[in-house]
Amino acid sequence: MSTVVLLTATGLGLGALYFLVASGLSLIFGLMDVLNFAHGALLSIGAYATWWAASGHLPGAGSGGAGFVWAVAFGTAVGTVAAMVLELALIRPLYERPREQVLATVGVGLAVPALLSAVWGADARTFPGPTALSGTFGLLGARIPVNRLVLIGAALVVLVALRLFLGRTRHGLVVRAGVEDRAMVTALGIDVRRAFTLVFAIGGAAAALGGALGGLYYGSVDPGQGTSLLIFAFVVVVMGGMGSVSGAALAAVGVGLVQQFANYYTASGLGDLAVVVLLAALLLLRPHGATGRLA
Repeated sequence: MSTVVLLTATGLGLGALYFLVASGLSLIFGLMDVLNFAHGALLSIGAYATWWAASGHLPGAGSGGAGFVWAVAFGTAVGTVAAMVLELALIRPLYERPREQVLATVGVGLAVPALLSAVWGADARTFPGPTALSGTFGLLGARIPVNRLVLIGAALVVLVALRLFLGRTRHGLVVRAGVEDRAMVTALGIDVRRAFTLVFAIGGAAAALGGALGGLYYGSVDPGQGTSLLIFAFVVVVMGGMGSVSGAALAAVGVGLVQQFANYYTASGLGDLAVVVLLAALLLLRPHGATGRLA
């Protein structure tokens, strides 16, 4: 029983991490029809910025208490700014040229890890997390890592915030309307470009937050972390339905649980194969994903 509880908790924590990455990816693709292969780079930027700040290089930031919260906020802010720069400088001129858009984002996705390796080396760096989050607590006979609860809590906050943004705010409604008929919204005097930049910023913030908290999950950061998580993020987005944040949340939970249980009860490494089989089965039964709708 304790093993099942532990695998469930770690699977939910891993699913929460996948959702933080996939939510921004789903938002950007679903609302803007931009297949952003540089999304993993935004995660890596957020992870390294948080690691840099938590290591004591940023005044007021550190590896414990309020200092760590400040470090995570700094990493998220850096990822958000990077996403805005990416949209303004690279994506916006290529909105009508999807092929060049894909090539450009792939290039950024390859260049950023190489740059991080050149500056800080290719080896993983130990993530300086708070002592309070490195312990465990008891639940039904199992010892659950505390940082899994942090990931789950952050994912729930992001899910609620994104649903409120899309359904209850003016900017969310403007973005959804702009996707359906950009010319009409522009004719009404609304600057759709600013709304699209906002969406990119929100997606980048979610990815950077995933990178910051991913350091807690793995205990380290490395240049290729964003690329490896991006693969599973794409799987989650496809399974959840293109553009559906709620679908991405359901798919992330499923992927995290399947991966953890398969890795434990079968040969090591078969968890990834189990995820691919789950993706194929879902697409055969529901070609549009788990929900097939926006938000």
